[in-house]
Amino acid sequence: MKKHFTLLAYCLLLFSITNCNKDDDQIANPVDQLPPPTQTGENTFGCLLDGEPFLPGNGGNPLDCVYQFVNGGYYFALQANREIDLNLIRLGCNTENLEINQDGVYVLKENINGNASGKYFYETYLNYTSNTHTGELTITKLDFDNHIVSGTFWYDVEDQNGVVHEIREGRFDMLFSQ
Repeated sequence: MKKHFTLLAYCLLLFSITNCNKDDDQIANPVDQLPPPTQTGENTFGCLLDGEPFLPGNGGNPLDCVYQFVNGGYYFALQANREIDLNLIRLGCNTENLEINQDGVYVLKENINGNASGKYFYETYLNYTSNTHTGELTITKLDFDNHIVSGTFWYDVEDQNGVVHEIREGRFDMLFSQ
């Protein structure tokens, strides 16, 4: 009898461990997995790539930011790299001969002179936003004394296979080189 009671107690314990509360099974909000929005030069970057958190890492040079005046024009480049399943993914925003300003809002479209654009690199293919698949970059802080640039972004970009990727809830707080 004691053996049956022990077996029953063991089964009940195992059953209670394996049947978790539904609240425990819920996946955390993907946005909550991104770095908090800051403006202090924390060197952070995060966004949702097709609904999944995208954070830099797992590879060489995971994060880079430059804002330079070259040949009479301003060029801003922000990129984050992550290796997933041995494939490099690179996301970012840049300007071509376009000055950025604090509190400025820039439409991300074709990667041509005078524009801001968003980029999506996968394996060996680099794709940019277009006049059809656009987005927006907002600069919330631009501090030349401390070399800090912070902001938010979102965009859509079509890859080489015709798949449109949604980059959402993007945020960054970077030290930039000049």
